[in-house]
Amino acid sequence: MLDDVLHLTVSLMTQTCGYLVVAYLLSRTRLFLPFMHVTVRLPHRIAAWVVFSLFCIMGTYLGLRIDESIANTRAIGAVLGGTIGGPGVGFFVGLTGGLHRYWIGGPTALACMVSTIAEGLIGGLFHLWMVRQGKLEKLFQPYHVAAITFCAEVVQMCILVAMVKPFDSAIHLVQQIAAPMLIANTIGAGLFMSILLDRRTALEKQSSIFSAKALKIAARAEGALRGGLDTVSAGRVARIIYEETGVGAVAITDRDKLLAFIGQGDDHHIVGMPISSR
Repeated sequence: MLDDVLHLTVSLMTQTCGYLVVAYLLSRTRLFLPFMHVTVRLPHRIAAWVVFSLFCIMGTYLGLRIDESIANTRAIGAVLGGTIGGPGVGFFVGLTGGLHRYWIGGPTALACMVSTIAEGLIGGLFHLWMVRQGKLEKLFQPYHVAAITFCAEVVQMCILVAMVKPFDSAIHLVQQIAAPMLIANTIGAGLFMSILLDRRTALEKQSSIFSAKALKIAARAEGALRGGLDTVSAGRVARIIYEETGVGAVAITDRDKLLAFIGQGDDHHIVGMPISSR
């Protein structure tokens, strides 16, 4: 029995790695931008429902058949959907993933559907609790998310024991899948949130760099613009922007003509010429 549990744990963790690779690749796209912070707007909540429902379903498909049941990582999508989007999103993610599992069938189908909904709600209640406590940042702490997912998986095992008949079959199933699913889902959820947190940190760092550069340009240009905007002051400002940003060329115009041009193309973009583009 112990060898079977260890083998299943290793196999499920291998499947979880593939799951996390998909999460990492998607985190580099604009699709994950709404999930970098607490999701409150309706379009973002709908996006959270769709994305985490797909992860929930993927967790089922990447699962491993054990007799007539499936050892899976479905809880990751359900718990994270509730954690980021709130109880409503958690419920609908759990319902979507649960209905998909019910559609697959088997003696544990109904219990798995109910437990998936419960997992989404557990993530949602954690979200609600943290919001009311004013501790939003804890929603994005991998250790907290891992702990909530562990609790959600314990609840799932209890639901399986309570709903799957006969009772002896339920106990035998839980003995086989409890440890592998607790380990894989707990670690997987924590790493998934770590991916989101790293992406958010990178975006915030990039934003702060741009902000600092904009402030530096403004500080240097302030003196040049005190006398108003003409060809002389525009030339000074264009030079400052060119030096600070490292772009190929900088042009400054009024509504009709070119006031300054520095960089590539300055041989034919002459100051005083009419604006050549829209």
